[in-house]
Amino acid sequence: MQQLKNKYHLNYKNSCITIKIVIHLYYRNHSSYLKDLKNNKNSAWVDKISTYAEIKYMEKLTNKEEEVLHALWSLEKGFVKEVVAQLPEGNHYNTISTIVRNLEDKGYVSHQAFGKTHQYFPIVTKEAYSKEFMQTATQRYFDSSYKNMVSFFAKEEKISADELREILAIIENK
Repeated sequence: MQQLKNKYHLNYKNSCITIKIVIHLYYRNHSSYLKDLKNNKNSAWVDKISTYAEIKYMEKLTNKEEEVLHALWSLEKGFVKEVVAQLPEGNHYNTISTIVRNLEDKGYVSHQAFGKTHQYFPIVTKEAYSKEFMQTATQRYFDSSYKNMVSFFAKEEKISADELREILAIIENK
């Protein structure tokens, strides 16, 4: 545990150092270390923390934060200059650096320190974020009804009859 404290940035906000370590391990697929933690006498507590990592409430992101997070997902890990290079022209290094730190404060990103520089990596998967985003959008705009959402796209001609048949096939083959 001590070597993890030294190796990775940990958020001390709300005394959640252990939660950040477990979330980091959970999302980065270090399952062997997580198994070692679960074999420890506090295994029930660790299971609760692991579950928390899966269902953790995701704070809403700005469009620019989302754009930077997409860049980090495609890079998998990277320094701020690599993130800037991944984005369209016109993004200033300091602005992107601030956005990445904001993403870290919100729990989407963590970093590994290399001297005075940091290599950032996402700790929330694109799939987990997409799922949360779609659930929230469905609740807010379609009264928690996926039927209303699909019919909206059909009325707006944003989805074809073939795509609807594919969706039906997926549902029927479950």
